Amino acid sequence: MTSTETAGEPGNSAVSPFLHEETDRDAAPQFVLPLVARIERAEPPARTDALETAARAVLVLLSDERSAGDGEWAEAVRDWQDARIRKVVRRARGAEWRRAEALPGITVTGDRAEVRVFPPVPLDGWPKDLARLQVSGTELTDPQPPGAPAADRPVLWLNPELKMTAGKEMAQAGHGAQLAWWELSKEERAAWRAAGFPLTVRSAAPADWAALTRGGLPLVRDAGFTEIAPGTTIAVEGIDRIGSLPRPPRT
Repeated sequence: MTSTETAGEPGNSAVSPFLHEETDRDAAPQFVLPLVARIERAEPPARTDALETAARAVLVLLSDERSAGDGEWAEAVRDWQDARIRKVVRRARGAEWRRAEALPGITVTGDRAEVRVFPPVPLDGWPKDLARLQVSGTELTDPQPPGAPAADRPVLWLNPELKMTAGKEMAQAGHGAQLAWWELSKEERAAWRAAGFPLTVRSAAPADWAALTRGGLPLVRDAGFTEIAPGTTIAVEGIDRIGSLPRPPRT
């Protein structure tokens, strides 16, 4: 599912980069971050597991050495973040998944979910084996209602007023994780990565949503190109909890 958020320049700032509605990003070459979810007919993952795994997959890509400095993916990542930040979630099974795994990327696993994230590609420059994958078919459910979010990790709160496919929500969760990443210092990023990027994705209670969006939290605002009208989709709570994670040992 394609998802594009409105965002300003990424950076470590108390001001959310998602608050800038109009920038020169639209004039830049447009790229997209491909995510492929493994959804086998017999054993599909639970919805919340898939959402959280997709969010962590974005963080794994952003933190990978190949995405920084002179790394082989660094230029593509910079070009992607200089334009509108688009993510597309497609699904694969069987031979499709095996072909996707053969392409350069990173597979991130959850309890049962598997999501492979790839370096950004031009909007019209998808690798053939990814371009043929379907966007539809990402409907997932939770066999049991997810429990209360853990108190020691960030929470990506979904707008309870919106009805989105699992693929769309996976892209939104990725946006929220990326927004949290932009807000962190180098040391906090390292600590989060060392801990395995713990996070929680939950749908907010309708009675709590207004307070979440008016409380100064970082917000994801979708551009409204697919499925939903433009508006706020994610409130990111608890970024400060990352600062209390154990620091990785200095080398």
